[in-house]
Amino acid sequence: MPKITSANDCQTVITTFEMTPGTCQDLMDELTAAYDEFISKQPGFIAAGLHVNDAQTRIANYSQWQRREDFQAMLRSEEMRRRNRRINELCKSFEPVMYDVAACFD
Repeated sequence: MPKITSANDCQTVITTFEMTPGTCQDLMDELTAAYDEFISKQPGFIAAGLHVNDAQTRIANYSQWQRREDFQAMLRSEEMRRRNRRINELCKSFEPVMYDVAACFD
């Protein structure tokens, strides 16, 4: 489970996916398989979460990595490039963006 704190010395990546309700479950299946079978086993992976909006038109993915280079290496792998081609077919767009946690509120 991701732990959100500004004291963390890790790389945060938030990826948003836009899709139709008809492809939402297929995309969730692809993302879940990617995490179960590949992403979670990559060096530097800490944790991730997937969130779906009520209309099933957006998925938000929050992931944490030890270093930004770990995330970038995973993205550049042949396995993830193949998976991303399939993911791209299921959605209108997706964009991973790296962030630093600036503040947390409990």
